[in-house]
Amino acid sequence: MSAGRLVFPALRWRVDSGFAHEAAAIAAALEFGAGGFILFGGTADTVFELTARLRREAGRPLLIAADLERGAGQQVAGLDELPPPRALASLGDPAVLRGAGVLTALEALSVGINWVLAPVVDLDIEPGNPIVQTRAFGPDPDLVAAAAAAWIVGCEAPGALACAKHFPGHGRTRADSHDGVPVVDADAKLLESTDLVPFRAAIGAGVSTVMTAHVAYPALDPSGTPATFSAPILSLLRNQLGFPGLIVSDALMMGGARAAGPPAEAGLAALRAGVDLLLYPDDPPAVAAALERAARTDPRTASRVEASLARYEAALRAAPLDEQPERLPPAGSSLAAADWLLSSPLLRGEAPRLRAPLELVIVDDDQGGVWPASPTNWVADDLRAHGVALGPGGSKVILAFAEPRASKGRAGFGPASRAALDREAEGAALIALFAHPRLVDELPGSTPVLLAWHRQRLMQEAVARWLQAHTG
Repeated sequence: MSAGRLVFPALRWRVDSGFAHEAAAIAAALEFGAGGFILFGGTADTVFELTARLRREAGRPLLIAADLERGAGQQVAGLDELPPPRALASLGDPAVLRGAGVLTALEALSVGINWVLAPVVDLDIEPGNPIVQTRAFGPDPDLVAAAAAAWIVGCEAPGALACAKHFPGHGRTRADSHDGVPVVDADAKLLESTDLVPFRAAIGAGVSTVMTAHVAYPALDPSGTPATFSAPILSLLRNQLGFPGLIVSDALMMGGARAAGPPAEAGLAALRAGVDLLLYPDDPPAVAAALERAARTDPRTASRVEASLARYEAALRAAPLDEQPERLPPAGSSLAAADWLLSSPLLRGEAPRLRAPLELVIVDDDQGGVWPASPTNWVADDLRAHGVALGPGGSKVILAFAEPRASKGRAGFGPASRAALDREAEGAALIALFAHPRLVDELPGSTPVLLAWHRQRLMQEAVARWLQAHTG
């Protein structure tokens, strides 16, 4: 079997071309024998068609992955979104978390995705962390462990593979591994009693895959090598924690991985350290070719390739998709979860009685990144659709957006957003905070604050329903 099975290229959907612009990349990947792909974006119909075509043209089973931390709708339009993990965990009901895993897996499988790159089991422990935040279940190791185990059991029950990430824990960083190599200076004893606890629970729950962090932990590897390329750290996962499944790299196109060298060199370094599957390298054919050459000339590399291929084959058997599954309609339970979250007491102050027309003021801290942020117009669109008048003359409502985003480089509001909040807060009846709850401390004045958690459409439309219910 080709060592190319260990390489997983990315395929991105575009509004103008769908997946058609990926034709050459797909052909090259199938030529070198890629073990599967990671998908970004698309509609339910286009993803369904793509995954069926990929398996048909490959003539063999594939692992098709996607980042689905907030449900299948996070990537695939037309499927259910879920609130972020931190929000779901705040409801305090393990059944909700199991259900989230089940729903995510069923909807992913319905469009041909059989590898769910979730859950995040990092700890939300560092307020200055720019990339984890609400993606994690919380700060307490034991509670995160229980939440992760419940989610994983739910996800794997219908036949999808889950993925605990980012080993050995990205929660303590103050930098983003999309841009460079963060360093965690915590000692080994502290990491053992905190950050590693959810990974132990994930392994105990039977998680099929674990994703590495492009983060350095000098207490675990004094050389300062990032976990993805560190034999001592990956030996900790494989031997001390006893994880038998697939170890997958975080995306190798990230800055924290590029520091290891050109794509082929970085891919080989990760494999030799103990990674099984190489996710989203910059040059997939070059990485596959380098693995093949090294396996032919270096017995140790050949042995590593053989072991990883065996784990890959076992994973394929655990997530069979020999026939395209029946498409499922969205379950709709995510709407109930979103409304449940907004039924909690306000994060600050008491719920006001609003007067129409509603003047919506947007403060969006998520612009200017590598990837465009999702729209901010869904609150207004939903209110208009239900006949709520918008414009000046009634209550002013600030919609404040600040989510964890790749290469954003900060955990809270930037200077421009803070200035806008200071300017607009006077006279506002309500601030809807689409962000981590601790960002309430960055909001000026004493205006009541409704916690909306995330800018996704699900939560924007839930806020619209809340506003409608509170407008007289």
